[in-house]
Amino acid sequence: MRIRIFWKFVITYVVIAVISFVFISTAGSRMAENSIIRSESRKMYNEGKTIISLLSNRYAGMPFDELTDSFEAVAAFQGSRIMLIATDGRVITDSGKKPAEGEELKISGFDPLALGSEYYSTGSFFGYFPEKMLTVLLPVTGSYEIHGYLAIHVPWPEIISQRESVLAIVHKMAIAIFAIFLLIFIIQHFTVNRPLNRIIKGAQEYAAGNLGYRIEVKSRDEMQYLADTLNYMSEEMNKVGEYRHNFIANISHDFRSPLTSIKGYVEAIADGTIPPEMQNHYLEIVLYQTERLNKLTEELLALNQVDNSVILLNYSRFDINDLIRQAAASFEGACGKKSLVLELLLEEDLPEVKADYSRISQVLHNLIDNAVKFSRPDSIIHIETTKRHDKIQVSVKDHGIGIDNKNLNKIWDRFYKADESRGRDQTGTGLGLAIVKEIINAHNEKITVVSTPGAGTEFVFTLSY
Repeated sequence: MRIRIFWKFVITYVVIAVISFVFISTAGSRMAENSIIRSESRKMYNEGKTIISLLSNRYAGMPFDELTDSFEAVAAFQGSRIMLIATDGRVITDSGKKPAEGEELKISGFDPLALGSEYYSTGSFFGYFPEKMLTVLLPVTGSYEIHGYLAIHVPWPEIISQRESVLAIVHKMAIAIFAIFLLIFIIQHFTVNRPLNRIIKGAQEYAAGNLGYRIEVKSRDEMQYLADTLNYMSEEMNKVGEYRHNFIANISHDFRSPLTSIKGYVEAIADGTIPPEMQNHYLEIVLYQTERLNKLTEELLALNQVDNSVILLNYSRFDINDLIRQAAASFEGACGKKSLVLELLLEEDLPEVKADYSRISQVLHNLIDNAVKFSRPDSIIHIETTKRHDKIQVSVKDHGIGIDNKNLNKIWDRFYKADESRGRDQTGTGLGLAIVKEIINAHNEKITVVSTPGAGTEFVFTLSY
């Protein structure tokens, strides 16, 4: 079972939140406690040094018990407990406890060295207190002798209270941070996950064959770019589908017509419907229709080769004027039937062009063939070459029926035939100009057309030299 990206984000967010709170409550709690202990003990140590400084300056046989009232005031202000302890463990002064008359307070097993090298310690202070304490112990010296010790104690619950206060602040900050991340996550859901789900839905629709489906994403980022790209892809695929449909329809039409004619005439000859003296005439018609099928097959193969880049262009240098003269000569018979004149306006001393000789010959053949088909009888077809900047321009212009503006862009479509074309000429396949366009594009050159209905059409293409 696949896990959606959305749920992956949700699981990741929850796991991070849980781990973070567990870490804060365990390691974070310990770290906060240690930090508070160090901070509090440092403060107690500094306060103890101040008190000892006063004691040392005033120590000249003054009894310690006179300082009890002062210690009680300081301890109450600081929330601590201050003790003066003799070297033998006898408690001289305890701000938190007053002994009964005649009672002597003493700490059993008092040994400052047992507290370690740190200036602070934690515990019951040699069993003196029933609860855990944070203790700072400093020696009271005078005349280069240790007269006793100053001990400052802070109850452990006070440390815990401070730790909890710090953790409460940290927890609040963590909650605020996770709230911000939750907001970011929600924004991400609407800006990333939802558009991504729409794109996935669109891809599924395209895979199911619904190429008309539109992916609606308006985010002005990579998601919208991806959605627009997929929409464009679907449109192009839809066009390809329509093209294939039209291609098959046109192929069927252009093959069916001559095949039907051939079948009918051959059957009529075979069953004797057509008398022997008329058979040669109808066999010529069959041959004519066969040539139509052969031409259509050759043009389909040529177009397929150009589409699939099966044949690489064989570049060479040649005289374009000579190629035009040869092409024009091959149409003398066709021009003679319609009393057409091929007028060659070829600029002299042109540099040799660099192109595929056979392909450019095919381009000229198709353009001149079109001009002959659609020129009015007794008219002139102009073929002209000129040098423009770094290009050679070749123009083929007829004075024929022309092309309507609304159909001008369609002439490059495969199998396209204007109604006038189909009515006047039945030998065309509708592939000639498509092949011309592909060949010129393969040369990285340009071809343009200008036409006026009733006046004629001019095709102009360029070649490099």
